[in-house]
Amino acid sequence: MPPNTNTELAIVISELNNKIGTLIEKQEEMAEDIVKIKEAVYNPDEGIYARIRELESFKRQVSKVLWILMTALIGLGIHQVLNVL
Repeated sequence: MPPNTNTELAIVISELNNKIGTLIEKQEEMAEDIVKIKEAVYNPDEGIYARIRELESFKRQVSKVLWILMTALIGLGIHQVLNVL
């Protein structure tokens, strides 16, 4: 083997090691990000599911109040019509 081939091989191996090191670092960063995303989504007190649960309960309460108000308004309207007649 000519001396050039060993040197070129050493350079290629060095570059490959650098790329593998970079890949490992990026994979560790991605793993940390995934942990943060899971925490944001699944946190029982402040996660997305908890917020959705709060919004759904608020929506149910508002819906009930609106039905009560509409029923009362319709009842008052009918009462006024009957009083005029």
